[in-house]
Amino acid sequence: MKKRIAAITMARNDEFFLNRWIAYYGRELGEENLYIYLDGLDQKIPSGAGNANITKLPHKEGLSRSQGDKYRISLLSNLAKNLFLNGYDIVIGCDTDEFLVVDPNTKKSLAQYLSDKKINTPISGLGLDVGQDLNAEDQLDLEKPLLQQREFALLSTRYTKPVVLGGIARWGSGFHCVKNNNFKIDKNLYLLHFGSVDYEMIRSKIGDRNPDWKKHLARRAQTIYIITRKKRRSEKFIKLARILQTWVRPIYAWNKPAQFGLKLVTKIPNKLKETGI
Repeated sequence: MKKRIAAITMARNDEFFLNRWIAYYGRELGEENLYIYLDGLDQKIPSGAGNANITKLPHKEGLSRSQGDKYRISLLSNLAKNLFLNGYDIVIGCDTDEFLVVDPNTKKSLAQYLSDKKINTPISGLGLDVGQDLNAEDQLDLEKPLLQQREFALLSTRYTKPVVLGGIARWGSGFHCVKNNNFKIDKNLYLLHFGSVDYEMIRSKIGDRNPDWKKHLARRAQTIYIITRKKRRSEKFIKLARILQTWVRPIYAWNKPAQFGLKLVTKIPNKLKETGI
């Protein structure tokens, strides 16, 4: 029997990714199982909202990026708790530019794959930070699937994060950990992050943002620089990254993955393009 699975997120001024997030998770889980907080009463309901459950919340002014992250993850952890109390078996929590994808070789949908698993600890996919090769790839065409336009990703510990919960828990900021809990990197799951997918998109977002946000967006641009400059782009690094991130932990954060600081760039497997993202 298929389990009840919800996906949750929070967004502000982000209709481009939010529409794609709804389209993907709506197709995989059913739009009625999507729960979205919009950060600000002035926010527009996205054009592709469909049957997703959308709630507008007042925007909190004056928060630093760190404070804002803690505020948002508290709201989302509470939302996940309420969904579990109301009969959901699994909750996926992630940002609007993040897509949890099951390996097409399993021949299963995301819902089928997760329903077949016994989730005793939080689950992560392997983080692929999709970026632009400035030497070979054009500015993003906003009307086309993202993976049709990008070939490479940085194998990132930052985006190997426990986005799948099988019971009530508290996420850390940005879903990067679960408090007082470890997590498992599933062998058939990937978490694709698209915040670094286009250089011009990043540059346009920097604008008049405060220094915290400018620093954050500059880190995203680093992914593009690494992908552009790296020459070794073998898919074999995917297996290596899974092994390293499973067994290596930083001494200051046992519930987060590490890979000895290695900057591993992989060609995105063609099979992942079957997702239509």
